[in-house]
Amino acid sequence: MKMTASPRVLYTRETSLDVAEFKQVLIESGLGASRPVSDDKRLSDMINGSNLILTARLNQPSRRLLGVARGITDFVWCCYLSELAVSASAQGLGVGRALLKEVKQQLGPSVSLILASVPQATGFYERNGMERISDAFWFRRKH
Repeated sequence: MKMTASPRVLYTRETSLDVAEFKQVLIESGLGASRPVSDDKRLSDMINGSNLILTARLNQPSRRLLGVARGITDFVWCCYLSELAVSASAQGLGVGRALLKEVKQQLGPSVSLILASVPQATGFYERNGMERISDAFWFRRKH
């Protein structure tokens, strides 16, 4: 489903994603250090377990993936945004901000958006209107 386009970038909601493309963006964004990029099966399961995948692609024949927002949501109460990854070559061009805006538009105002940020990205989320919460808890994954 086509969402919005800029002269250079096309933002789209997709039902799936190629594992190699996903892996490449994770690596290029820096999130590869905290994601299982050496385990294609696990990456595939992550994609298949998502029900909200928004992409940013070059708006030209190559359709190269520049960024991805991947979430799990019920579309009525909450959404956990597992990844907001933008290739280093596209960082600073507004791609992450546009993906976050598309996520919010897809969810609507009655759905809360929750994510766990890597330390280097906390300023990005704060600049884009997200507030820190101090009363969140989790069980860390073992591997």
